[in-house]
Formats: sequence, C-alpha cells, structure tokens
Amino acid sequence: MSTEKTRYSDQELEEFRQLILEKLKDAQHDFDLLKSSLSNNNHGTDDTGRTFNMMEDGSETLSREEVAQLSARQQKFIENLKNALIRIENKTYGICRETGKLIPKERLRLVPHATLSIDAKNAKK
Repeated sequence: MSTEKTRYSDQELEEFRQLILEKLKDAQHDFDLLKSSLSNNNHGTDDTGRTFNMMEDGSETLSREEVAQLSARQQKFIENLKNALIRIENKTYGICRETGKLIPKERLRLVPHATLSIDAKNAKK
C-alpha cells in the first residue's frame, strides 16, 4: 500500500496561495509600470535638430517594441499566476499535469505557476 501524497494539504495550499498573491501584486505593479511607459509619448527632443530627432525616433521605436514584448510576457505571467490560484481553489495545485505526481515544494516556491515537474519538463525537450 502506497503512502505517497497525492495532493498538498489545505495548510500547504494556503502557504502557496499567500506566496502567489504576493508575486501577483508585484507582477501587476511591474505590468502597470510597463503600460504607463508605453503610453508616455514625450520624446524629450522637441527642441533639437531634425537629424537627432530621426535617430531618436528609431531608437524609441525599438525601445517601445522591447517594452511591448516585456509587457506581453508580464501579462502572461499574471495570467499563469491567476490560473495557479484557481488550481489552489480546486485543490489540484502542485500536481504535475503529465505524471500526476506532486511537484516538489522547492520548485513551486521558485516557479509558483509550474504545472510540470522537472522530470516531465525535461522529457518534453
């Protein structure tokens, strides 16, 4: 008869929930900063020569694209954290979706939105 745990206890799930809520708060703050930098249209070169403005505009376009990519990644991270909270409510949090075994706590503390154990993740490569 196996005594292997099949899910985390309610107390353990609450610990993870608190960790995720804190990460979600930080992630949302970072996302808001990225969004506000995208909406900021001040070039800061209004009184300089035309050549400098053209170079600055090209640099700003590249920078805005990078910020947009970071913003998209941050939004996906937030969505993954919210999905992890749903799994906590369903009491399925921390269960590898490939193997059905518990993901180690150490991994979940580092990557709280993980849905795969390291073994399952490496097997996909």
